[in-house]
This record gives sequence, structure tokens and C-alpha cells, in this order.
Amino acid sequence: MARRSRRRFVWGLAPLFLLSGIGVVVVVYSVRLASHSLSVEFLTYERVLDSLRRHLELVAVSSAAALAVAFPLGVMLTRRRSDRVEAVVVKVLSVAQTVPSIAILGLSMGLLGLGFTTAVVALWLHALLPILHNTISGICSVDQKIIEAAQGMGMRSKRVFLRIELPLSAPVIMAGVRTAVVYNVGSAALATLVGAGGLGDLIVTGLSLHRMPVLITGSVLTALLAVCLDSLLGKVQLLLYAAGSPLATRK
Repeated sequence: MARRSRRRFVWGLAPLFLLSGIGVVVVVYSVRLASHSLSVEFLTYERVLDSLRRHLELVAVSSAAALAVAFPLGVMLTRRRSDRVEAVVVKVLSVAQTVPSIAILGLSMGLLGLGFTTAVVALWLHALLPILHNTISGICSVDQKIIEAAQGMGMRSKRVFLRIELPLSAPVIMAGVRTAVVYNVGSAALATLVGAGGLGDLIVTGLSLHRMPVLITGSVLTALLAVCLDSLLGKVQLLLYAAGSPLATRK
């Protein structure tokens, strides 16, 4: 089962290479088209790669920070089994999730000023809820009979969590991570408004100067990046499911 899943994972990378190829074609075509227009100053290979790198940094840092906070918090809430505390935390984050990204950026800018940190804080706040929600849902969805069987065999609570609950809930938790990452890829385009860079620089420049090659390059690369990261994390989710599912039969 696990070996078959690994083969599917390898073959599943083919669409990623295809999407990457499409991105390269779009960039090369846009840069060459820009060389015959006024967009040449705003659309070069160096500028595109720098914007893409900055965009990836924003997404990676904010998503990793959200995972580092939301996952332990979700585990703690499931350990204590306090429905009231869980409801309060989820409601607070739900309210924060309803606030538009541009409003969060504005509030962060008022407290932290312009720059990379401001954008990361705003993206981090929006990524907390899906990871926290899926962590709680994943752990709570583990069959109690499996846990009781493990405890009956003499396994301590910590080992039950690491060997039983975590592997079985990992695919659900990973689904929350996928949601947070894809959301951050789109929202990170607004980071240019606070001077944090990213592919949003190309989008805003193209809009303000009415230069379609610049606008299309930034928009297409943002969309392709979201699809690629979602597909890659989806393959990781399948591997986690294959690794955790055999445990469900060990009662």
C-alpha cells in the first residue's frame, strides 16, 4: 500500500512539471513582448525571479508560523477537552478570518509599519483558523476504540498520541495546511501595498501603468504557484493517509 502510494506520488509530480513549464513559457513570452514596449523597465527575468522568491518567502514564513502556533494549540485543546475554551478560541479566530486581508494589512501597518514583517503577521493571522480547526477535527475523529485498545496494551497517553492519534489525524491536519497555504498565496499578492514585495509588485505595476504583459505575468504566476503548492501538498497528504491508514486495522 505504502509502496503504491509512493509510486502515485512520483507520477503525480508530472502535472507540477507541466505547470512549471507553462509558467516559464509565460515569463519568457512576456519578457520578450515587453522588450518592444515601455514595460521593459518593469519586466525582466531578474525582477520576475526576485518577485517570485519574495512571494514564496512570504507564504512559507507565514504558513510555517501559523502551523507552529495552531497545531500545538489544537492539540492542547483536545487534551483538556474543554468545549467552552475551544469554542471561544475558534470564534475569535473565525472573527479574524472574516476581516478582509487588506484591512488586516492596514492594522498591521499601523502597528508595525511597512515591510516584510507586517505582511507576514497579516498572512499568519488568516492562516491560523484552517490549521487549528482541522487539527481539532482530525484528532477528535480518531476512533475511541483504537485508543482504548492501545491503552489496554499498556501504552501511555503520550505514546498513544504519537503512535496512534497523530498518524491517523495527519491527513486531516494536512488538509488544513493546504487550505492555509493556498489562501496565503493569493493574499500575499496584497503584500506589495505595505512594501513587502512579491508577485503583487508586478500586478500593481501592470494595473497602474496599463501594461498587460506585466499584469498577466504577475497574475498567471500567482495562480500557477497556488495550484502547484496545492497539488504538491495534496500528494504529501496522500502519503500521510497511506502511512496512517494501516494503523486503523490494528485493534
